[in-house]
Amino acid sequence: MTALSLGRGCPEPAFSSAGPGRVRGYLHGIKHVACASTVAVLVIGLSVASLTRADAPRRPTLESIGDQVMCLCGCVATINHCPHRDCATVAEMRPVIAQEIAAGKDETTILQDLAIRYGVQVLAAPPAHGFSLTAWILPSIGLLAGLSFVVAVARRWRKPRPALASVPDKALDPKLLAAVEEEIKASRMTTRD
Repeated sequence: MTALSLGRGCPEPAFSSAGPGRVRGYLHGIKHVACASTVAVLVIGLSVASLTRADAPRRPTLESIGDQVMCLCGCVATINHCPHRDCATVAEMRPVIAQEIAAGKDETTILQDLAIRYGVQVLAAPPAHGFSLTAWILPSIGLLAGLSFVVAVARRWRKPRPALASVPDKALDPKLLAAVEEEIKASRMTTRD
């Protein structure tokens, strides 16, 4: 056998105590693990890269900042979308944001100042650094773990169950077998009558 005789370009070990079917199954499993690992690294890498990319500086507006700041009245909405008509939190925060914009501060600085003044819970999205970075990464890891679990369970369900061992005819007592057959015949006669 050549090194590429298993079909998909995977080399076969030169000396293996396992048969070719076992080696093929083992290599097939390794391929799936390698593929899943590659996808996981790409997903996590892209999510971290998108969080840390440098956006072009833009002039902040009350509208753009308001979409990134949570209202603290308990409505679980940003200050631009607070459902309360005369919300005291919105009435307090909007002038503060307007003053910061008028002072010429950029968006990041304004959000940092608001987080210092009202606490980190005022930010609609947790900061992508330090311990808060876990809020961005853990959902991806949880999704991959759940997907892996579902795939493993589905594969286990799809595997054929081993057949029950059948008892050879020689192991049965001929007298017992004759008695069972006689009883079956007798029960058929009584049910037909």
